[in-house]
Amino acid sequence: MPMRRALHEHWPEYLIEAALLAIFMIAATVYTVALEHPSSPLRAALPSALARRAVMGLWIGATAVALIRSPWGKRSGAHFNPSTTLTFLRLGKIAPWDALFYVAFQFAGAVAGMGVARLALGAAVAHPSVAYIATLPGAHGVLGAFAGELAIAFVLMGTVLVVSNLPRFDHLTPWVVGALVGTYILLEAPLSGMSLNPARSFAPALVGELWPALWIYFTAPPLGMLLAAELYLAVRGARAVHCAKLDHRNAHRCIFRCRFDELASVAAP
Repeated sequence: MPMRRALHEHWPEYLIEAALLAIFMIAATVYTVALEHPSSPLRAALPSALARRAVMGLWIGATAVALIRSPWGKRSGAHFNPSTTLTFLRLGKIAPWDALFYVAFQFAGAVAGMGVARLALGAAVAHPSVAYIATLPGAHGVLGAFAGELAIAFVLMGTVLVVSNLPRFDHLTPWVVGALVGTYILLEAPLSGMSLNPARSFAPALVGELWPALWIYFTAPPLGMLLAAELYLAVRGARAVHCAKLDHRNAHRCIFRCRFDELASVAAP
């Protein structure tokens, strides 16, 4: 599909991807201020860092599920992550121009969302306890952060590919994603800040001028997801990947190289 045709026909999906990630960034910033800023009553009520991460994981996981299952998410496929889009490009489920525009709009949406959060919340976003919700290496340094991001991306994409292509379980994909994201925030965040998403890490780095180790979040998440895709292809083959949507059981159009009707027919009684 030529570039102009892709942009002309699929611009609503591109804008949706930007909007979804913008909403996610705003929500994540609000949650972080509420849980981590010293003046927040929640911060005083939850002195345990583990407890605060548990609450954050619950909120972020629920937000991810809500975005995936929203009408917008059902239309665009709810990638809102360049790593996800690039993986489905490798799997042959998204056309190259669509993948390029998805990634570009995801980055734009993340920056826009971070900018709105900065304007709305003011100096609270810059406080060291919030630090623009930047993803930064933890106590185990860059190697620990890289290993953590690689592992969680591998598990997430591997799980998505398995669940979303099982005819009786594909409808659970949004819930599985939300559960994994919430678990990662609880358990993995001390290693890397739990990014999974180059655009999600780029926006705080740009707005807050926090650039250390950004390369980790540009390399480990897509690499982990691509490795999961290669393993899936080796075990089940390309025909076992039916679509690039995370929630396909809806009436919205699909712009991907989709064979979901085959999966749906298998699941039908």
